[in-house]
Amino acid sequence: MQRYAVVLAAGKGTRMKSKLYKVLHKVAGKSMIEHVVDSVKQAGTDEIVTIVGHGAESVKETLGSQSSYSFQEEQLGTAHAVKMAADELKGKEGTTLVVCGDTPLITPETLKALADYHEAQQAGVTVLSATADNPFGYGRIVRDQDGRLAKIVEQKDATEAEREIDEISTGIFAFDNVLLFELLEKVKNDNAQGEYYLPDVITLALEAGKIADAYRTDDFDEIMGVNDRVALSKAEAAYRERVNEYHMRNGVTLIDPASTYIEADVQIGMDTIIEPGAHLGKGTVIGEDTVIGQYSDVNNSTIGNRTTIKQSVVNDATVGDDTTVGPFAQLRPNAHLGNEVKVGNFVEVKKAELKDGAKVSHLSYIGDAEIGERTNVGCGSITVNYDGKNKFKTIIGKDSFIGCNTNLVAPVTVGDGVLIAAGSTITDDIPNDSLALARARQTTKPGYLNKNND
Repeated sequence: MQRYAVVLAAGKGTRMKSKLYKVLHKVAGKSMIEHVVDSVKQAGTDEIVTIVGHGAESVKETLGSQSSYSFQEEQLGTAHAVKMAADELKGKEGTTLVVCGDTPLITPETLKALADYHEAQQAGVTVLSATADNPFGYGRIVRDQDGRLAKIVEQKDATEAEREIDEISTGIFAFDNVLLFELLEKVKNDNAQGEYYLPDVITLALEAGKIADAYRTDDFDEIMGVNDRVALSKAEAAYRERVNEYHMRNGVTLIDPASTYIEADVQIGMDTIIEPGAHLGKGTVIGEDTVIGQYSDVNNSTIGNRTTIKQSVVNDATVGDDTTVGPFAQLRPNAHLGNEVKVGNFVEVKKAELKDGAKVSHLSYIGDAEIGERTNVGCGSITVNYDGKNKFKTIIGKDSFIGCNTNLVAPVTVGDGVLIAAGSTITDDIPNDSLALARARQTTKPGYLNKNND
């Protein structure tokens, strides 16, 4: 059976009090709408339609070709929003999931279970329900004497007795697709809000002799809707706890999970240790037996096996196996470190390749450069890559020794097995197996500072 999904993302989200469109706010480094669409895809849907309104272009830019789009010019309620998908879905046989774009914690497993249950019951509509300690603000699941779903009543339309019900509608549904678009034409807006409510389709389905059912999730957190910054922080905390637990159960040691921030889609190998205060950003891949030290910040980077990152910042970089970075180093975009490399304290590397065994131990800047195998760059050395208008590359061969406080003024090429004396400023290429000295002769004037005493 074909499965479709309608993702509701047209609301303005005024309670966020933000210039950023609500569903684009991030949880664990990934926008809420991306979380939802990813879960919907992984649940096995064949086609996704996202309903956009405010911030439509930003949503489209974020999701790209993962979804098709329908525009809801006026926000007249959830039923009206789903109706906007008629051009793409009306008349198609199959099951349609309707999911809110501000529920970033919903899991693919729950969405698939909802669709599976719906199809097994041969229902016309199935709502995902949950038990709430405080159901205020949620639509209530009203059941008949036999315990079957009778209707969903919104908070503002509920009686006092109905408001005491703790089983709530999550706003997530599974529908028979053909039936859905037939019944949407019959939904009216004669309610306290003057809106077209999607839950009214349940009443219409029952009147038409169709089965309406509810599938309950035991995890209330995953249906959390985010409407303001308070809810956003709660979603962030819940997601962080979920992600941290996932990694720990897969063989990763988190010394202090409460202070460890691991964003969505991060991969970490077995027996790796993450120390307190570390932040691992989206797109990061870390190998096995590696240590990410205290307060390190690693984003969109690949870190090898048996490597140590000590209190350093790594962005858009790659680090090989058996390598040490830090403390207090910075790897900027397009920094590529090979195996058994050492980048020490207060070293900055940008758009540069350090090949296997290379060492830049402290207090250096390596930018727009290539450092050969086993070459040692002394402290305070700089690749001078910028002339005020253009940037140029420095190339250093293998097995060379760059003395302390050396300036390499690019473009310049240093061969293999070269020794550069400390304090040199290198402006010309150096051939293999050479000694290079480029510094002014020292002048000493004895007694110079005593001349005024004569």
